[in-house]
Amino acid sequence: MASYTDAPDEGRGRRDLSMAAFFFLCSVVVFYLPGGVQERIAAGLRSSVLRPFIVTQELLSRARLRAEDAAELQAQLDSMAARIVSQAPLVADHRRLHELLDLHERAPLSFVPASVIRPGTAGSESMLLLDVGSAAGVSPGDPVIMRDGRVGLVGVIREVRQGTSLGIDWSHPDFRASAMSADGEIYGMVEPRRGIFREEDRLILDGTPFSETLPVGTVVTTSGLGGVYPRGIPIGTVQGLAEAEAGWRKAYWVRPVVETGSVTHVLVLLDDDVTEDLMDLFREEEGS
Repeated sequence: MASYTDAPDEGRGRRDLSMAAFFFLCSVVVFYLPGGVQERIAAGLRSSVLRPFIVTQELLSRARLRAEDAAELQAQLDSMAARIVSQAPLVADHRRLHELLDLHERAPLSFVPASVIRPGTAGSESMLLLDVGSAAGVSPGDPVIMRDGRVGLVGVIREVRQGTSLGIDWSHPDFRASAMSADGEIYGMVEPRRGIFREEDRLILDGTPFSETLPVGTVVTTSGLGGVYPRGIPIGTVQGLAEAEAGWRKAYWVRPVVETGSVTHVLVLLDDDVTEDLMDLFREEEGS
């Protein structure tokens, strides 16, 4: 009489259950690890197991960009770059100052153009994978901007490798920026607010004085406080009052200058001084 054995389906079911339990246990352990350890683990996975998928996504993204009118987008970036670099008096003053102080001459460009590759995985909608890294002078904390009709803040660089870098845009839950009204009279903190759909994501300017009022349409820019974002980068415009606590503070809805879904080509700022040129360009566009 033949001995009794488990059916193949039953054995496979137990293996699947064991694997599911193992991965669940790993996810619980990783969830309680410190943020720095989580980022190192994520970086290791991106450079090893997930590397083929990232490369494939990069190739697909580049093909899609070529299929679109990438030349027009690049022309817009080149136009902005030409305006920034053409500020000859400022560049000459800096060169003379460094010569007098016997310092190394600063690079003529204070920004690096880059293409954006969206990872395309669940939970990474607010991440930016750029095709420039430390070899181009990019470092963690560098602001990322884009000209989507006008100059505006996209986000910030978080991790850098030799040829690539990883950043977050303004819709990421960890995004924060010290902000002010364009006239420098009212200060607050800008942070994201998720909508029911990602298209409804907005920013909110919190912590403004209760006694002050920001009219609809007021331009909000970075304030330079905190040392992360240089002063004067446009963030958005006020849409209306969001919250108010009597005698203490007000919060306002802010419409971002840059829509995250349209981000394909960006500039990574390497020098705070370049923001003065950006503000000049911004004022010219607002007046035109």
